[in-house]
Amino acid sequence: MMDISVVSGKLLSHRADLLAVLMREGAALPEMNLGGLVARCAREEEFKGGENAVLSLHTHGKIGAPRLALIGIGREKDADRTLEQLRNAASRAVKLAKAAGAKTLAISSPVSGEREVQALAEGASLGAYVFDRYKKEKKPLKLERVQILARKALAKAASQGAEIAGAVNLARDLVNEPPGRVTPRALADAARKMARAHGLRCEVLSRAQIRKLGMNLFLAVSQGSAQEPQLVRISYEARGTPIALVGKAITFDSGGLSIKTAQGMENMKVDMAGAAAVIAAMRLVAALKPPFPVRAYFGACENLPSGTAYKPGDVIAGKNGTSVEVLNTDAEGRLVLADVLAWAVEEKPAAVIDLATLTGAILVALGPWTTGLFSNDDALAAEISDAARIAGEPLWRMPLTPEMEELIKSPVADLKNTGGRYGGSINAALFLQHFVGKTPWAHLDIAGPASVDKERGYNPRGGTGAGVRLSAPRAR
Repeated sequence: MMDISVVSGKLLSHRADLLAVLMREGAALPEMNLGGLVARCAREEEFKGGENAVLSLHTHGKIGAPRLALIGIGREKDADRTLEQLRNAASRAVKLAKAAGAKTLAISSPVSGEREVQALAEGASLGAYVFDRYKKEKKPLKLERVQILARKALAKAASQGAEIAGAVNLARDLVNEPPGRVTPRALADAARKMARAHGLRCEVLSRAQIRKLGMNLFLAVSQGSAQEPQLVRISYEARGTPIALVGKAITFDSGGLSIKTAQGMENMKVDMAGAAAVIAAMRLVAALKPPFPVRAYFGACENLPSGTAYKPGDVIAGKNGTSVEVLNTDAEGRLVLADVLAWAVEEKPAAVIDLATLTGAILVALGPWTTGLFSNDDALAAEISDAARIAGEPLWRMPLTPEMEELIKSPVADLKNTGGRYGGSINAALFLQHFVGKTPWAHLDIAGPASVDKERGYNPRGGTGAGVRLSAPRAR
């Protein structure tokens, strides 16, 4: 377990196996009493402090740390961009420390207020993450301590950053597990375990209870699988009106009878990343204790083809009475979310936010790293956009174009579950909107950033924990 703390001390005399000094592009090189060695190496390697640039050298015992790394964070742009530069640099420092076999790492930053220290702690912890549970040869983490050189009064900010990163890593673990391990029941058990450990209430409802609630859309999606569906509600209690979080929890998506290609199924274990995010977010809620109640909901099931699977052409009535003509069984996430959203809004929350790997169309629109935000409430959308910017989670608000409603109207039911090829992510969001009534609602389509196919900054290959950090309270 890697410890992250804030320590005050002199840069040159501080003892650590590796000292990482973060510096702005074009800033003067730090005077390290190394007889001009830093300047000479920087000149030879053309190191100028550009973002992601690294200059690494031995100090030959002339300062407290035997190894020194100068890590560029680029030019100053705006406060939010600075936080992301610090996260990436702290992650880079941890990776350098791991490669060098260091047990202790000290990080010095040119900016060190509350938000900056929190960002450094986040980046360090996120950068240390590795998922190697199923590898025969593992590389144990030798790095035991990361020390952020700053005022000790900022210790709480570092602790909060580590707490946030720990929650993100929980979501990453859940997404990275094979679908044969994270079944609907196993995902519900993970929610129970988290809730028990952090003093939250967790309710898990069975198929019979789901049927009693009238969640026929959810049950239809689940009926092709031998795995029992699980409906989960996690509660943090406080005074006031609750905020509701809803996560998509398709633990494996084959497409059902509208079956995907073999290649299209390769990464479909990721289709429960929304639920992983809300489980992790509730862990943060328990740690940070907001002054209002928070509830998280998800309906977990598999979408598989079999003799009992639901079929294209089926007409099914959802929990709120809206009937849906199923044209494509691979547009299943919106069906499950529809029923769970309808359940969540029955408790009259102040707002409901859902996170879902809902559409491939959002990748076409926004690329692989940006979340699509849809909302029926401008104030809620602005608040989420601000939180995402501070958290360093790229997000773009998309339209809920009323004119496109006609694309999801059915001749035999109230709605159909797909609106055709064009505007796919918008059609899906418009569909969900029919199940939230007048409740302020935001839909986050995380199909792009939920998983990456190669390392990118502090995100390793695989699950990223997208959506968790933007839900966390931040230092003001």
